[in-house]
Amino acid sequence: MNNIVKSTILNTAKYRGLLKQLVQRDVKLKYRRSVLGYLWSVLNPLLIMIVLTIVFSNLFKFSIENFPLYLLSGQVIFNFFSAVTNSCCFTILDNGALLKKTYVPKYIFVFAKVFSGFVDFLFSLAALILLMIITKAKFSIYNLLFFLPAIELLIFCVGIGLLLSQANVFFRDIQYIHSVFVTALSYLTPLFYPLDILPESVLFFVTKLNPLYIYVALFRQCVYENIMLDSQLVVRGLCWAIASLIIGGLFFKKKQDEFILYI
Repeated sequence: MNNIVKSTILNTAKYRGLLKQLVQRDVKLKYRRSVLGYLWSVLNPLLIMIVLTIVFSNLFKFSIENFPLYLLSGQVIFNFFSAVTNSCCFTILDNGALLKKTYVPKYIFVFAKVFSGFVDFLFSLAALILLMIITKAKFSIYNLLFFLPAIELLIFCVGIGLLLSQANVFFRDIQYIHSVFVTALSYLTPLFYPLDILPESVLFFVTKLNPLYIYVALFRQCVYENIMLDSQLVVRGLCWAIASLIIGGLFFKKKQDEFILYI
């Protein structure tokens, strides 16, 4: 395991120029033909938040203070996970022509997708800050702790991305299964509803078996509740991230030499 980690770090450092170019390409291509360009990274979460606020605010306005901020602080985290893992499904297939022509570490394409998605996530934080100003939310030193759940989620997404990218090479239905899974996960994560409305039977699955709940809860603690991060949640989030990275990495390494036969 130590040799695998060391080799991955050395190869990533060796191909950091390629990684940087791939990230820049993905970020530029996303808004290439858009009139507003990168501004959509701010407008998109805001517009979705406005629609969902109109729909759900009357249901939960008495139990959730500053519902728009509650909603958006969960939405930006979940959207990052959803967008990145969805794009990772096609990473190896989309770069098949390049993989057939030259040697590069195949996982570098997964890294590029996750990092470009993280850049988009950072852009979307501008929408969050703008909303905090508009709703006169409290700013505090705890806001700066947002990077801890964000980095844990980044690592978690790398592992899931590695797992999905290799699986979709051999079983193309993975992309459709993933879409259904993410939709189900969006309802099992308290994005637009308070946690206390869930029955005990469902609460266990949401809080114990859903890693997205952990990252959303941690992110809200520092940007919505303005409190110190729960150390137990931080440890649990780190465990999910490391487990995801190990499992995804092992499956990817085991199957990567067979990619060329199926792309």
